[in-house]
Amino acid sequence: MKIGLKLIAAAVGLVLVAATMMSTGAPAGEIRSLRGELGVEENNAAPDIHNVREGKPLDRAYRQQPPLIPHKIDRYEIDLKVNQCLRCHDWPNNTRENAPKVSETHYQDRAGNRLDQIAGTRWFCTQCHVPQTDALPLVDNKFTPASAR
Repeated sequence: MKIGLKLIAAAVGLVLVAATMMSTGAPAGEIRSLRGELGVEENNAAPDIHNVREGKPLDRAYRQQPPLIPHKIDRYEIDLKVNQCLRCHDWPNNTRENAPKVSETHYQDRAGNRLDQIAGTRWFCTQCHVPQTDALPLVDNKFTPASAR
């Protein structure tokens, strides 16, 4: 009986906390999404990439950061069958094109087995790598890289 009363009291407490949080939160009309007015179920066109800094790659902000892309890629095709990044960055083309070679980690599957081609989990380069740009941050950020400390 005591356990049942404790559970009921806990449930009532949670309902009160949730009701308080909902009443003090911002009205739904004031919430702004980075997607704009577009609904979650809708697709939008990829935004144009402006101010791409071409040339010398920027330093990385932290040790495991994927390198930034120091050139435009807006016309590159990357889909299930084609990856134009590999035209320059896969071995042995990288020496001919004077481009950085894809990391050896990209030639391993999830189990750590070595592969002769890029692993399917690493095929879509722009999941991790983005063109370097002089864009302003979307939100306030106080992060400083270890190299600047």
